[in-house]
Amino acid sequence: MHPAPSVIVFTTLSGLGFGLLFWLGLGLPAVTGWVAFAFFAIGYALAVGGLMASTFHLGHPERAWKAFSQWRSSWLSREGVCAVAALVLMALYGAGLVFFDERLALLGWLGSALSLATVFTTSMIYAQLKTVPRWKTPLTPALLIAISLAGGALLAGQVSTALILIPIAGVLQILWWVRGDGAFKASGTDMATATGLGHIGAVRAFEPPHTGPNYLLRELVFQVGRKHALKLRGIAFGLGYASPVLLLLVPFSHALAVIAVIAHVAGIAASRWLFFAEAEHVVGLYYGKR
Repeated sequence: MHPAPSVIVFTTLSGLGFGLLFWLGLGLPAVTGWVAFAFFAIGYALAVGGLMASTFHLGHPERAWKAFSQWRSSWLSREGVCAVAALVLMALYGAGLVFFDERLALLGWLGSALSLATVFTTSMIYAQLKTVPRWKTPLTPALLIAISLAGGALLAGQVSTALILIPIAGVLQILWWVRGDGAFKASGTDMATATGLGHIGAVRAFEPPHTGPNYLLRELVFQVGRKHALKLRGIAFGLGYASPVLLLLVPFSHALAVIAVIAHVAGIAASRWLFFAEAEHVVGLYYGKR
């Protein structure tokens, strides 16, 4: 079983895109005209492309608009509202820069705040889930926001800032992995607590709920060997964090900057795959997977 590619693409690209829009909203870099258009085009391509990829993961993509109606209780709905608001404001802000050489600072600041809020709401979709102890931690929003800001700074050409934020994101990534490895055990969840039958004695599964694969097994129960997980973590950290920093420390060139961005995106995509593959959803208890 493997995490859906659409979810990996969504969380990787949208985070990077909204991270770039965040810095653009602050006036970093201070560009206008067609140069500004190029930066905004990249930001929108990543953000909108990621959001579109997420709809392919839905059973009925045509009903995606209904998610906006539950903003009072649903982080998914809040994510959609924040994303649309951020994209609209940043479009107006970008139009001022591209067509009128005018920076409407207030729009930019609001757009930046909403871009960051979009990343936060995305992270809370996962951080709120008690059924996935590895995700339920303040480190989850901290990590996703740090990665978004670091990747955005890298794309925005803010080298000094990226050299600070990428190592911070790397440290948070390691802390997230270390804490996550013991999260399921620390949660105290087992077959007895999952079924609520612990009060009558020891609980064990007599046989699996069914013999064939189903939605739960495809989407929520993944098994990654410890050896393979460690290798993938090394690849993710090396590409996503270590390589960009090393490339940015050498004398600057556009070619090396492009390689740094590519390495970062590849590394973050690998870490995002692990984010889902190592999730350890409690529903796996019913299938003897925990």
